[in-house]
Amino acid sequence: MSDDKGENQEGGCSCGAVRYRLLDVPLFVHCCHCTWCQRESGSAFAVNVMIEASKVALLKGRLRKDKLPSPSGAGQLFSRCSDCGVTLWSNYGAAGEAIHFVRGGTLDDPAAAAPTIHIFTDSKLPWVVLPPDVPSVAEFYRRSAYWPAAHVERYKAALAGHKQFPDGL
Repeated sequence: MSDDKGENQEGGCSCGAVRYRLLDVPLFVHCCHCTWCQRESGSAFAVNVMIEASKVALLKGRLRKDKLPSPSGAGQLFSRCSDCGVTLWSNYGAAGEAIHFVRGGTLDDPAAAAPTIHIFTDSKLPWVVLPPDVPSVAEFYRRSAYWPAAHVERYKAALAGHKQFPDGL
């Protein structure tokens, strides 16, 4: 999502019980090609719209949180509709519950979640063709090398004083 898109985007689950709104433009949009995202999404990759948890408004519905393992060992939380089970966002160990990784496909306008980077491309499926005008990296990257400076500052501010996960996940 570019800096001029994303604020006030809405999304929800398949059954309509959960609705949410993004209150700001995303920090960054990852298209993750790691084998974990492939397995968890049931697809070739996962599109994650990164945004501060405080900038995601739950408009209606109830979420259930499922704890799942992650390659880092820190674990992750999946926030899902308590009725249909669709994952709306996840949270990873390093950022804890301060940063949501909103699933791009749950937005009402998924086309607005165009990736700003492709990550873990070493494990992308061979039939996936990456666009030449979007950065791609073999594994992960340094935020300061790709993110706008203002978004790095927003990220740092969201993490300030925030615990990774309660109860050690």
